[in-house]
Amino acid sequence: MKELVFRMLRTEDIDEFVEMRKLQLVEEGAVPTTDLTEPLSDYFRHALENGSFVSWIALDDGKIVATSGMSFSRRPPFYGNPSGFVGTLSCMHTLMPYRRKGIATKLLDAVVKEAKQRHCGKVTITASSMGKYLYKSYGFKPKDNYLDFDLTTKKD
Repeated sequence: MKELVFRMLRTEDIDEFVEMRKLQLVEEGAVPTTDLTEPLSDYFRHALENGSFVSWIALDDGKIVATSGMSFSRRPPFYGNPSGFVGTLSCMHTLMPYRRKGIATKLLDAVVKEAKQRHCGKVTITASSMGKYLYKSYGFKPKDNYLDFDLTTKKD
């Protein structure tokens, strides 16, 4: 392994980035019931273009070996976040041979710095069991009031 290169995701990286995202989802236990290539490519292309998503990646000899991502939104301000700006962390994935080398922490530092520059008062994530250790050691606090409502299965 040569020295890794860390940089922001570019449009020309999207195809490889999408493959990393699909691998991440499967490793986290998702069952691939449909081909997500086109919807993921479309999302990342548009979100990079309009600035609602940023990603830092790590490359080894030009190949993406670790990814990060942060989507940005604004919610109604509340006492815990008077700005209302929120970063939602996603796409944190490192290929197996590169794990436990500090790469994910370096990528996390980069996207959290971006969230601070955008005046986000909070960063949220739905973490896999593997990722919880990283996020807790970084300073993320678990919240017990998160609920999910699946509109794809709700019958009218």
